Amino acid sequence: MIRQYELVERVKAYDPNVDEDGLNRAYVFAMKLHGTQKRASGDPYFSHPIEVAGILTGIKLDCATIVTALLHDTVEDTDATIDEIKRLFGEEIAQLVDGVTKLSRIELQSDHTKQAENFRKLLLAMSDDIRVLLVKLADRLHNMRTLKYVDDPDKRRRIARETVEIYAPLASRIGMRDIQDELEDLAFQEINPEARDSVMARLEYLRKTGENQAPKIIKELEKTLSKSKIKAAISGREKKPHSIWDKMERKNISFEQLSDIIAFRIVVADVAICYEALGAVHGAYQMVPGKFKDYISTPKPNGYRSIHTAIIGPNSDRVEIQIRTEEMHRFAEIGVAAHWLYKDKSATAARRDGRQYRWLRELLEILDHASGPEEFLENTKLEMFSDQVFNFTPKGDLIALPSGSTPVDFAYAVHSEVGNTCVGAKINGSMKPLRTILLNGDQVEIICSKTQTPSPTWDRFVVTGRARSHIRRFVRQQQRDEYINLGRAIVQKSFRQAKQKQSDKILQKLLPEFQQNSIDDLYAAVGAGTITGHQLVAIAYPEAKVAAKQPVSLKRRRAKTDTSDDHAVAIRGLIPGMAMHYAACCHPLPGDRIVGIVTTGRGVTIHTIDCETLESFTDAPERWLDVAWESDRDGDALYLGRIKLVVTNEPGSLGGLSMTIAKNSGNISNLKITNRSTDFFEILVDIEVHDVKHLATIITALRATSTINFAERSRG
Repeated sequence: MIRQYELVERVKAYDPNVDEDGLNRAYVFAMKLHGTQKRASGDPYFSHPIEVAGILTGIKLDCATIVTALLHDTVEDTDATIDEIKRLFGEEIAQLVDGVTKLSRIELQSDHTKQAENFRKLLLAMSDDIRVLLVKLADRLHNMRTLKYVDDPDKRRRIARETVEIYAPLASRIGMRDIQDELEDLAFQEINPEARDSVMARLEYLRKTGENQAPKIIKELEKTLSKSKIKAAISGREKKPHSIWDKMERKNISFEQLSDIIAFRIVVADVAICYEALGAVHGAYQMVPGKFKDYISTPKPNGYRSIHTAIIGPNSDRVEIQIRTEEMHRFAEIGVAAHWLYKDKSATAARRDGRQYRWLRELLEILDHASGPEEFLENTKLEMFSDQVFNFTPKGDLIALPSGSTPVDFAYAVHSEVGNTCVGAKINGSMKPLRTILLNGDQVEIICSKTQTPSPTWDRFVVTGRARSHIRRFVRQQQRDEYINLGRAIVQKSFRQAKQKQSDKILQKLLPEFQQNSIDDLYAAVGAGTITGHQLVAIAYPEAKVAAKQPVSLKRRRAKTDTSDDHAVAIRGLIPGMAMHYAACCHPLPGDRIVGIVTTGRGVTIHTIDCETLESFTDAPERWLDVAWESDRDGDALYLGRIKLVVTNEPGSLGGLSMTIAKNSGNISNLKITNRSTDFFEILVDIEVHDVKHLATIITALRATSTINFAERSRG
């Protein structure tokens, strides 16, 4: 355990102006408060905050951060209060301690919910001051170093998974590679000890058999650079077991196929010499294609800068090389801590402000759009767990995205409004589908339209948390609006049928009964099918006579010739896939007589009146809803109609089929051959049409085509 004077001397070594009195008071204050408390290892509890402070002195953080490390558990685990810390140590340290406090007193529904909520609060705290995250990472690192003393194996595994899923990626995001590597390796030891032992055994074998070529490679590189009169410090660093295992899994390769178990760093005086060193190395050795990355001209989002390359070095071994300046090397080792300034107080304050980091601003934006902690955590993991591709706007601005990103992800990275109104994309000057996966160096131009809104289908292929959170928020809001409109129509119809009065005052009285907060919430629940209109009527007017539940007479409904119904719910304006769904069994079109079936949690499914599926709902009359096409519907809207064909098996028959449909303004969206013989093919074709009349016109034209023997609308 670090002694009091040792801690002060450590900080003084890099900050001569340290507040010695503040450090001493914090040391004594925390030691007294933690008193006789013990850790799982049996050590005094106070050893933990001292070790956390020691970790932070290793990366030369300011005095306020070291004091915070000493005090970070006092509010949670002792009788100390934030007000007391503010009185004794000042406003700045009180805010930091408050941000780092573990939040374990919050009672939440599950461990997963607790993890998500804690992470949300950590994010908000570190957005005000990035030092909150630095203390939290040091806290987690020491807890991982002592994880073996926790008796419960399930708890150890849960802590290890949380570490590798949340804290290690956060360390990566602020460039703290050493802390990231150690966190990942300690978690790896708990999650998959057999795999780690296997990798460690292979590394030890290489060392013993002399196959470690590092000294020889360093000597060769020094000789190469000296020929070009380049002064450089060259070192080799062995990858951690977790990093080796992760690469083996990701690339599906064996241990022997790894080329970068040791990465060599060439550290030079300035940026110009970096490129001179690169030229000297590439001039002396053969470069491995596809392994060159210039992070100096295009830094990583966390600020990391370096040139990466791979060569065929001595003994024909593959060698990975990183070329950087001293400043870049310092940042690569300790990330944002390398930028900490002590002399310029205004600059120091700017470094503390977490909102200066673009990745953190984007996580905060995801937080604003997420429906709850779990969705936020899911989208944040998407944002943090990924390799990257670098793309450009038409003006040459660089946009860094996770691998697998699409133009929709690119659009949301430019601006949320660009993403919301995106209708198309040009990639390197050519129009491409929105689901196209972007490659390194692609130039992307987003085409927008003021009338466009996010499509629910985008959620299936976007990969960034920012894009997904915006799309889901729009879908949630749109779906709620649809449910409210549909629910309002259903409630009005139910009260009319019962010949009872409906008003907001009456519905307000029903809210407690159905556990709803507002009338709109009540409408939304009815629209979603979780509450029926008849239930509302029955509770609002218990004295009213409710008709006995009678099976639906399909025969009478189908025989009814009058299709107009003043009480029918109009479906114009309802977006398919939200509160209303078109049945795939009968593909209803404007002009068809239709009926709605309420499905719990999904709204209403629209069927044609002659659909055979309706037979299964005859004993559930409460689920039936009279619906009708709105007379002034959008004439340009397209609907899916399905036809069944028998086509002669001869050259040109499919060409004639598609030409006939196209001439009649139809568009084939899907085609399936259901049966084939020597002479004939039976085919199902889905066609985009405006209404039932449009489909009938196409069927008539197909029947007049010589190669088509049979054509009719499909009902199954």
